[in-house]
Amino acid sequence: MTTIRARRRPSRARSLAAASALALLLGACTVSDPEAPATGGGGEGGGGTFSIAVGIDPDTFDPAGQTTTTVQNIVDYVVETLVVFDENDELVGNLAETFEISEDGRIVTLGLQDGVVFHDGTPFDAEAVKFNLERIIDPALTVPLGSPFEVIESVTPVDDTTVEIALSRPSPGFLSALSVTTAGMISPASVTAEGNTNLEYQRPVGTGPYTFGEYTAGESVTVQKFPDYWGEEPFYDTVVFRIVPEAATRESLLLSGQVDMMILPPVSDIEALQANEDVEVLLAESDRTIFIALDTNDPLLSDPQVRQALNHAVDKQAIVDNVLFGAAEVMDAPMAPSLFGYCQTGTYDYDPERARQLLAEAGAEGASLELLTPSGRYVQDQQAAEAIAGYLREVGLDVSVSTSDFPSFLARVNAAPSENTVDMHLLGWAPPFLDADFQMQMFRQATHPPAGLATSFYTNPQVEELLAQADVETDEARREQLYCDASQVIWDDAPWIFLWTQSFPIVWSADVTGISATPTEKFSAVYARPAS
Repeated sequence: MTTIRARRRPSRARSLAAASALALLLGACTVSDPEAPATGGGGEGGGGTFSIAVGIDPDTFDPAGQTTTTVQNIVDYVVETLVVFDENDELVGNLAETFEISEDGRIVTLGLQDGVVFHDGTPFDAEAVKFNLERIIDPALTVPLGSPFEVIESVTPVDDTTVEIALSRPSPGFLSALSVTTAGMISPASVTAEGNTNLEYQRPVGTGPYTFGEYTAGESVTVQKFPDYWGEEPFYDTVVFRIVPEAATRESLLLSGQVDMMILPPVSDIEALQANEDVEVLLAESDRTIFIALDTNDPLLSDPQVRQALNHAVDKQAIVDNVLFGAAEVMDAPMAPSLFGYCQTGTYDYDPERARQLLAEAGAEGASLELLTPSGRYVQDQQAAEAIAGYLREVGLDVSVSTSDFPSFLARVNAAPSENTVDMHLLGWAPPFLDADFQMQMFRQATHPPAGLATSFYTNPQVEELLAQADVETDEARREQLYCDASQVIWDDAPWIFLWTQSFPIVWSADVTGISATPTEKFSAVYARPAS
């Protein structure tokens, strides 16, 4: 058996003096207006409000229902996972102190933190782990990112702090998958409390440093510090996520001191923001690929020749340079270079004549297509969609562009095929851990909507076979080659217009510190605090 003793996260060290200071601060810094200008509270014990401007309205607060990193970032304040990746991208323990894998790779044994409680006061223990893992493999529950957990055969509590997970086969990515918000631990009692049901779970109760507070659709989400948190105590009592779809408005709120931090500023302003001493700018690496998903069930788009034509029709580099102001790299494979399993696969050079030729050979000249795009979810998403539509019109296609709020957008693209299925939609995909396994979910039949987010409905038996081999291959070099071989087939089949991997810009007030990001496009601001 391979035994890995996970590194403990830092524990809290609260002194009576600090507690007294905190009590005084709580009396002095009560926050009743979630849109009030950000305040650092004060004193060594912390306090006050930290405010973050995000671009989208959450579609669900259920960890099991997550599809979007921004929403996961919010849920992560409340709900914790068994393991996490540290700042060196190494897997370490969180709610699980230790994890062991049997020699045959089919038994995972977790040693849990002792003394941890959920926000409702119930204990976090082996029974809670069993409840949560069985919940995310329950066919009655929609779990869009649930495929890595389908290998779970059984979950057995050995004692209060030990859990044994039996897998149906060796799964090289299983432990990493336990770090994903989807596998976050919620209180079993909470699924029937405060209006929650197992299938409609919207007030999460976890073990995290903050408790879920208030949510006003289209306006804000508020979380409050949990006084009995088992780990390191954060500084701020309250964190407010303000929902601001327009990038320019988010920027104005930051520069006027009404929020402490924002994600995805107008990329045209990044250079000016970098020169502004009042703010800090981070252009974080991201594993997010941005693409146009093509409905391969559509009679026109089912033809690979048409899909290849669309790839040749769009000058991606020009859009990166002129619309995204350089904040991206054009894709040369169906995944980001930061993922295990990446290999450079090919290019679709900008060649409008070639595009017209392929469309003519396929009998698709002058075809009409609808392109749906979110607004404010990705860097310059709507602007990029308009530019892409322009290039497609130049090769003779009739393309209309529409947009909607993000929950409505997701509801439409993450649905089973119907007459309402859109021809094309702009989408981004950021694997929650740096492995091709999660990226390849976008090209597997098992994850076609509504089971998952493979929204182009693409399938190819050769790809399915290569990925099935990779699922159980424990030799890293062999597994990497299998992903490379699958990438080549996918690239030639072109179920997407392959666009770019975007940067993840974050900007915050120079008056605060302790903010960073991960390559999985999540910001880390739980331990933000005043810079001085």
